[in-house]
Amino acid sequence: MSIHLNHTIVAAHDKQRSASFLAEMLGLPTPSPFGPFVAVKADNDVTLDFMESAEEIRPAHYAFLLSEEEFDAVFARLRARGLDYWADPHHHEPGRINTRDGGRGLYFEDPNGHNLEILTRPYGSGH
Repeated sequence: MSIHLNHTIVAAHDKQRSASFLAEMLGLPTPSPFGPFVAVKADNDVTLDFMESAEEIRPAHYAFLLSEEEFDAVFARLRARGLDYWADPHHHEPGRINTRDGGRGLYFEDPNGHNLEILTRPYGSGH
């Protein structure tokens, strides 16, 4: 048996708004309700299950590997919305993308402050 990540729970103040934001930014299908969650399904069948929380949310990091074309599409949606983005996870390089491992990557925040990353090459893949 091989082991695959199946899902993770993402805390949100407004689960529908947060799930819809992620799906829209990444060009994924409309989120669907599942019990107390609103699920965003990635192309590799992993779901991010947004769960409502009234408590303070501790931001987490979620990274998404995309093709060059998908990166361009997400980047265009970010710019169209006028959203901030950074080349680094600590947000010290605003308005820039990185070119690690011969690919492209950037970070942006969701409505809860989660640090979302898009990249076109896995880290450590060389080039």
